[in-house]
Amino acid sequence: MLKRISLFILLNILVIGTIGFLLTIFNVRPYITPYGINYEQLLAFCSIWGIGGAFISLLLSKWMAKMMMGVKVIPLSERDLKLQGVREMVHRIAQKAGMKTMPEVGIFESTMPNAFATGPTASHSLVALSTGLLTSLSEEEVEAVVGHEITHITNGDMVTMTLLQGVVNAFVMFFARALALALSGFGRNDSKRGSWMSYYLFTILFETVFFLLGYLVIAGFSRWREYRADRGGAYLSSKQNMIHALQGLERVKTGEGKQVADSVRAFMISSGKPRTLFSLFATHPPISKRIEALEKLKQVRTQEC
Repeated sequence: MLKRISLFILLNILVIGTIGFLLTIFNVRPYITPYGINYEQLLAFCSIWGIGGAFISLLLSKWMAKMMMGVKVIPLSERDLKLQGVREMVHRIAQKAGMKTMPEVGIFESTMPNAFATGPTASHSLVALSTGLLTSLSEEEVEAVVGHEITHITNGDMVTMTLLQGVVNAFVMFFARALALALSGFGRNDSKRGSWMSYYLFTILFETVFFLLGYLVIAGFSRWREYRADRGGAYLSSKQNMIHALQGLERVKTGEGKQVADSVRAFMISSGKPRTLFSLFATHPPISKRIEALEKLKQVRTQEC
């Protein structure tokens, strides 16, 4: 727990320090001036914080995943035959998917069968498999799961999700502050100036509301890319292997295994069973629907990946 807290604090220090540097480089000035609100400066401020912060997290994602999840990368000099086989399997599937630079391959301790892919680019990516995945699924099913994760990489899902998250963050920050400034009266160039407290409270309120609305868009896109990655896993292995792998994940009880970092959770092969009330906020579709979508595929084609 202490390690996670320390890493979280370190990440935030790095993000804040880098964004502060960017604000200085781009000469972003205070958006509340004696003459009123400077909306151009407000937009610049929100864009750098929203989009810049998201991409800084992306650049650090592989390192954070290794630290937070305790991922042990399998080196080329690995002598353990089983671990050698895992690395070679991932590289074989990556080559089949057309990757020119092989991803790092790692193992993390967890009783829950799971896997994830992360990294800022396809040439600097990581595919990590849980020990539970390797022990509870067959080799063919593991290959399908790896194909699913490799498809996330070749589709550029990490960058796309980061860009979408960054744009949503920027819009949430901008509109929340613009409305808070308008309703609180803070920053007006007149005698009836609002207070910092009302502006602060309105900002929190609007950021919460807009974030929830924006997250619906992010979660919807995330669910769509999971279906696409499933098709990729079916192509790189087989449709039946992908279905069997999902069925194996369906048998796992929700809540088992190690807690995952938020930056990694969206790229897990499975994120548990969302409650019906919160299904619109789930980053993964129900496994039953993913299996149903695969069963409807008459033929798996390369361009679908």
